[in-house]
Amino acid sequence: MTIKVSVVIPVYNPGPYIEDCIASLLRQSLPQDAYEAVFVNDGSTDGTPARLDALAAEHPHIRVIHQENSGWAGKPRNVGIEASTGEFVMFVDNDDWLSDEALERMYAYGVEHAADIVVGKMAGRGRPVPRELFRTNRPRATVKNAPLIDSLTPHKMFRRAFLEEHGLRFPEGRRRLEDHVFVTEAYLTAGSVAVLSDYVCYHHVRRDDAANAGFQQLDPVGYFRNLREALDVVAKYTEPGPLRDKLHRRWFRNEMIERMRGRRLLAMPDGYRQQMFQEMHKVVVEYFGPGVLTGMAPMQQIVGALITADSYPDVEEFARWEKTIGAHAELTGLGWQDGALQLEFTAGMLAGKKPVQLHGAVGEELVRLPAGLDGSDAFAQLGVRPDARVDASKAEVVVRERSTAAEFYQPVGFSRERVPGTGQGAGQDDVRMVLRAKATVSPETAAGGEPLSPGVWDVSVRVHLAGWTKDVRLGSVRSETAARGCRAAVVGEPARLVLPYWTIPHGNLSLDIGRTTGGLTQQFGELDRRDLRVLPEPLLLEARLPVWPAAATVPAVLHLTEQSGSRRTVRVAAALAATDDPGRSLLRAERPEQPLTGGNWGMAVSLGEGDERPTRLPFVLAVAAGSGALTIRAVPERPAKKHAPFARRFAPRFVRRMVRKVRGRAARSH
Repeated sequence: MTIKVSVVIPVYNPGPYIEDCIASLLRQSLPQDAYEAVFVNDGSTDGTPARLDALAAEHPHIRVIHQENSGWAGKPRNVGIEASTGEFVMFVDNDDWLSDEALERMYAYGVEHAADIVVGKMAGRGRPVPRELFRTNRPRATVKNAPLIDSLTPHKMFRRAFLEEHGLRFPEGRRRLEDHVFVTEAYLTAGSVAVLSDYVCYHHVRRDDAANAGFQQLDPVGYFRNLREALDVVAKYTEPGPLRDKLHRRWFRNEMIERMRGRRLLAMPDGYRQQMFQEMHKVVVEYFGPGVLTGMAPMQQIVGALITADSYPDVEEFARWEKTIGAHAELTGLGWQDGALQLEFTAGMLAGKKPVQLHGAVGEELVRLPAGLDGSDAFAQLGVRPDARVDASKAEVVVRERSTAAEFYQPVGFSRERVPGTGQGAGQDDVRMVLRAKATVSPETAAGGEPLSPGVWDVSVRVHLAGWTKDVRLGSVRSETAARGCRAAVVGEPARLVLPYWTIPHGNLSLDIGRTTGGLTQQFGELDRRDLRVLPEPLLLEARLPVWPAAATVPAVLHLTEQSGSRRTVRVAAALAATDDPGRSLLRAERPEQPLTGGNWGMAVSLGEGDERPTRLPFVLAVAAGSGALTIRAVPERPAKKHAPFARRFAPRFVRRMVRKVRGRAARSH
């Protein structure tokens, strides 16, 4: 079979961090005779060369090339291009990894749309990745109609014939931003770029030891010398004007302004950040026209104006204030409707513990800056101001899978409300902006139209105001109404359990898909004896459970486990039915075919189809010997063993129950 994709992986001393990369390449859904992995070992001095040689000996579609250390990733990637035989070339870093269907989906999408470049959706683990670019699929993206320039890492799929036609190769040697030069030229010469956003393809990982090449402290002089090379590529392929300004804006914003803001600036040593500032100022003066700054968000314009005006003290002062800016949200409503979780919340922006204050006429509101910055000459000279952009303010809901960092936007409707300003420093006519929103999270479509995969999905609100974009977890501030609505549900086809729960200790809202936490056991632990009763034949019992069924009836199984003797388990058919109480459902179980022997039988419930982790009920079914009479009782106390530890022999029942809860916190906390 013709090789469809060659995956090129530059390797230098990754240690154990390469194992996730290797495992993901071996898991690819694309047939192994349809792709190859080319590892280019750039003079590693750890055990990686031997590990790769053994891997290649075992897998025919994996090749290894060894070379002397070249200093950076450019040369090994170029060597990989030369050695590749696939229709497309995909670049992967040795400490990152691919989702299982990444190569298959990206290749098919590229062929379908005759693309020279395929950009797959990225998820960042401790590393930033583009957001707006991956809001939707873009089969015909260009630097004009899409924010392609926001994604300049090389972790994309390139048609090999396209690379050869234009002689595209990475700059080599020990240098920074070699990927910016390569990817920028590729974007500007490509006939077609396809952006695949409905499936997370690439996982961009920050190592625990922070030893990724991109996290090493940079030399300001060398870094901005390399950055100029990327700007020169833009100049080569564009004319002065709006398009060039738009492209230049990416470097001014990401590589300069964002480094001079808030915590990021203040975390740098003082002399080092001043040196960074001076190198930035030189680039701005040499390359950027006034149109570059004009198209930015208001607070980016503020910092950009101060860099342009060479006003470093004001940059520091602004950073100290901006460090206090953050979003807040209050969950006011939570509940299930039509198979989807409905959220209601309010959101806004804070400066410290006080709302951000706005002033000025309606429609022309400005953010009230701290004293000393509100009259900066640099702002007046460059025509910038702290515009609140009230009409562009918005709140979005994002669900993010905890283990993979995959995130997806959810449908939201919201309104804007101007509320009189409060707190110290608020003027008589000041106002603050409150966003009132309703959102829907449908587990069957929330992942870009696909069902949420098993795992823990954290729910956040993304607030936009005055050019700030800040995330805040939802749920730690909540109303009693929202707290009562936090109930599990059985949804979808086939039916499966979805558990909203509050994390420990922060109390944030997360969704457990596939029983990865013990949250349902905790909710069932709150059942009262009156919630269960024995039924006459042919039924066995019914229980009122804190679960919402999406359908009129949902299949379930009652597991009865003998508490002594053989400890055998009997599975009994059951069904979960809706009730008038939206927070409760009724479980009815049938009698087993064979009578139960006398004694206590523990009870657990499987909800939906394919539920392999039954949830225990805090009750036993007591069967009287001889008569077979049935009684429901609380789980009996276990007798203390003669030599049992003190806590187990003498601690009250509620203490032991708390110990069990604490043991499950690790899986539920976040």
